[in-house]
Parts: sequence; C-alpha cells; structure tokens
Amino acid sequence: MHSTTAAPRAELDLKVFLPYRLANLAERISQALSTIYAEQYDLTIAQWRILAWLQQAQPLTAKRICELTAMDKARVSRAVSQLLSRELICRQRDDGDQRTLWLTLSEAGLDLLDSAIPRALAWEQSLVATLSTAEYRDLFRLLDKLEAGLALEATRD
Repeated sequence: MHSTTAAPRAELDLKVFLPYRLANLAERISQALSTIYAEQYDLTIAQWRILAWLQQAQPLTAKRICELTAMDKARVSRAVSQLLSRELICRQRDDGDQRTLWLTLSEAGLDLLDSAIPRALAWEQSLVATLSTAEYRDLFRLLDKLEAGLALEATRD
C-alpha cells in the first residue's frame, strides 16, 4: 500500500482575483447602463458602443470598431446592420479601396446621441458619487497603468 498524501490543491479566491473583479464589475456596469439606452432608445449594448465610438472618432470601419470595442466580428456586423436599418449610421465605400466600408453617424444618430449622452453622463456621475475627486482621478490613473502593463505583456508574447 502506498501513501496517498496529495499535494494541496491550487485555489483561486475570486473576491481578490483582479481579472474576475474587473470583468464582473465591467459587466454589471454595462448591464446597468444599458437600461438607459435599451429602454429609452431601443439600443443594444453593441449598438450603443458603436454609436459612442463613432461620435468619438469617425469615420470608422467595422474592423476598427471590433478592435476598439473588443467585440467579435459577428456581433459588430449584426449591430451595424441594425443601426443602418434604423438609419442611425451611414455606410460609404472608400474611393481608393472598394472593399473598405466607412461608417459614420447620420443626423438621426447624432440627434439620438445628443439626447442619450447627457443621460449616460448623469448616470456615470451617480455611479461615482461615492468616490472623492482624488479617488476618481486615482482610479483612472490606475486603470491607465494596468492597460499599459497589459500592452507591455502583449509585446512579450
């Protein structure tokens, strides 16, 4: 008969595992915010992200939107089609490369965002109201550091 003393099993405490905490918090924030644009503007999370990015930097291609939002191609394609059918965005072929399709906001999309963005910003203010000005600034500073560290890790792979 042989000894059955097993090595201790690896354990992961999700309450202190940063990737889980950040992903969970981000998903909960995204879901809570989505009630504003889902109920009042009939937008999905994917549609909202596309509109938000287009108001930030347009024109954009669907491929670039995938990169900026970390959404997969199928999800972006579906959301773009829905936004086009609602005439909230416009699509135009590139003069130099007919394969490239540029997306921009339409007047209707701009009007929707003129209404939705102040509501989203007000919601954000209520979310961060528990933070001091210094804590809010520190939060973004720390997020920037984590993003820089992640980018550095990606270059090592």
